[in-house]
Amino acid sequence: MSRPTVRLTTAQALVRFLANQYSERDGREQRLIPGAWGIFGHGNVAGVGQALLQAAATGEADLPYYLARNEQGMVHAAVAYAKMRDRLAAFACTASTGPGSTNMITGAALATTNRLPVLLLPSDMFATRAADPVLQQLEDTRGGDVTVNDAFRTVSKYFDRITRPEQLIPAAPAAMRVLTDPVETGAVTLALPQDVQAEAYDWPVEFFRRRVWHVGRPVPETAAVERAAELLRGARRPLIVAGGGVVYSGAEARLRAFAEATGIPVADTHAGKGAVPWDHPCAVGGIGSTGAYAANELAKEADVVLGIGTRYSDFTTASHTVFGDPDVTFVNLNVARLDAVKHAAEPVVADARLGIEALARALDGWRVPDEHRQRVAGLIARTREIEEECFAPDRATGDLPAQTQILGALNDVLDDRAVVINAAGSMPGDLQQLWRARDPKAYHVEYAYSCMGYEVAAGVGAKMADPSREVVVLVGDGSYLMMAQEIVTMVSEGLKVIVVLVQNHGFASIGALSESLGSQRFGTKYRYRDGDSGQLDGDVLPVDLAANAASLGADVLRAATVGEFRAAMEKAKAADRTTVVHVETDLYGPNPPAHGWWDVPVSQTSALDSTREAYATYAAHKRDQRPYL
Repeated sequence: MSRPTVRLTTAQALVRFLANQYSERDGREQRLIPGAWGIFGHGNVAGVGQALLQAAATGEADLPYYLARNEQGMVHAAVAYAKMRDRLAAFACTASTGPGSTNMITGAALATTNRLPVLLLPSDMFATRAADPVLQQLEDTRGGDVTVNDAFRTVSKYFDRITRPEQLIPAAPAAMRVLTDPVETGAVTLALPQDVQAEAYDWPVEFFRRRVWHVGRPVPETAAVERAAELLRGARRPLIVAGGGVVYSGAEARLRAFAEATGIPVADTHAGKGAVPWDHPCAVGGIGSTGAYAANELAKEADVVLGIGTRYSDFTTASHTVFGDPDVTFVNLNVARLDAVKHAAEPVVADARLGIEALARALDGWRVPDEHRQRVAGLIARTREIEEECFAPDRATGDLPAQTQILGALNDVLDDRAVVINAAGSMPGDLQQLWRARDPKAYHVEYAYSCMGYEVAAGVGAKMADPSREVVVLVGDGSYLMMAQEIVTMVSEGLKVIVVLVQNHGFASIGALSESLGSQRFGTKYRYRDGDSGQLDGDVLPVDLAANAASLGADVLRAATVGEFRAAMEKAKAADRTTVVHVETDLYGPNPPAHGWWDVPVSQTSALDSTREAYATYAAHKRDQRPYL
């Protein structure tokens, strides 16, 4: 007896398949692929584009379509959505052949680096090669099957090129498997040749059945928990480092209870901020290169470090200098063995929530020494003083407000559920020290790839993921100029997002880094080229970014002082549509005091005094750097 089939194109079959995929964790089901982003051109306009139109027109598949203005931007929006939904939902993104598709590669790299799911559907050349070479086709002398889409391979967790319709039958479920795997997730790429997209095939109806992908919670091994607990019981100065895995696992309440029961202080990474509220007595702030005073001082003294859901980037370890005890020992609880064994740790490979619960049982009745808790309290008190100094009215050293004062005002005017988005420039460092998050979704800083241009597009995805929250995009002029187009998408979709546009006429972060490395802020200011010097050190450019934002359809409010900024934010909060609040700040800071170091090599030989002096400082820091063995 033959199986029932339905005749569809490859693209129509893919749309129907995606519309019937669901994820489940802890008994809660949701759409795995809630919709598709797309920009159409040759390669997908008659394939995936036609399939999405047909689905909407006939109701044969429920896969809503969203129009972005930039291919990289739509991937960022999709990734932000996945982050807000704890990696349990992932958008599809389709683009045309050639540059449209390769524009998504940066977004793919961001997704995979952050371990966030997104399904990419780049259009590809003709599988038949009947018309080769077609418009925008790369001709490669190494092989006829090489296309520009091969560049996706290195930044994808799964890659397949569908050169025959029937290849989709095994490839599509394989893609869903990777998207829903908390260890392997990231960008998943199915490259779709343009002729194959439009090719008809008799598909088994069973291929389109409703499928639920169960996202499990790996259970910790009893012996591993016992070994970890033994190390923690022997600690005098333990410290927890909470990463993004705590948030994605939904383990925040367990972590708070564990910290309260044991007295172990909790530092956090960018991805983990908010897992423990900033004002909790065990919360010691961000750790690492741009970390807070309390967290970094405790890291210097820690004899046992319990890392939960962290991958230990160089910013977290201050390039292997923040953990100062020569005999420091690591215990790592992580769903990924890759991260669990880092720093020669005692690994506990498990879901963060179940792992914390197991450690809590194993350490029942044990608490850190009283002197350690007193030390923690004293360091937190000093950290609060530093924060208030950064927010103080007299913080500014020039005519313009300091960025830290703007962040202080934002802390005051936003409620606990408001989502603050940032990714690049000087703001991530300032935010890690100064942002007072009480909700695990309130701090949305992409700092694995730190991609300029992420912020505005991410505001779209974050708002779509949870419309009940106020979403505030914090973006500097450098990042804004790279990708502001998705303001148009906010407007067209009726999304209410507040964009705080901080303009300082340059790259503040790289400028300060350049100066510290002896490179004198070279190439980091937005200036006219000076006719005498020949350098870009003339007058400030007459760029009006507020006018630009208005031209994209947003309401715009201008603020010149901290007081005007507060008033503008209140108006923006009361608005029902996308509003840009524009404020100029001092390019030269001041920024929060540094409590950590970041390894950026300095020229070992130079004709410049500034560079030679910077190298001497760099060499001194290198002496503190070591592997954790």
